[in-house]
Amino acid sequence: MKKRIALIAHDNKKDEIVELASEFADVLRQCVLTATGTTGKRLSQEVGLTIERKLSGPLGGDLQIGAELAEGKIDAVIFLRDPLTPQPHEPDINALVRACDVHNVPCATNPATARILLSQLTPRHPSHS
Repeated sequence: MKKRIALIAHDNKKDEIVELASEFADVLRQCVLTATGTTGKRLSQEVGLTIERKLSGPLGGDLQIGAELAEGKIDAVIFLRDPLTPQPHEPDINALVRACDVHNVPCATNPATARILLSQLTPRHPSHS
């Protein structure tokens, strides 16, 4: 069964998520991907990934992904947050991260953790001795 990954990035982190997705494009192409509006658009256009796009985060996209997560439809979340810029939809962001904790879904909120998470999805080939 394909892993279902949600990809989200605040405005100041969009370039970083595009870079991350480019680095792990082969892995991500083997997953079912969903993303908030602008993040999904950029990942589709710039990396060539097939992505189900939700609303923009401030317009409810974070909540849409949180609802899918609560229904067991998301296996992991990569949410590159900008901790230095106030977000008008901070309660939605906190609710999504909390939902990850409640439902025991891995949630990477920075590129270093996202790389560790995605590297675990990399197919392992049996070694030939």
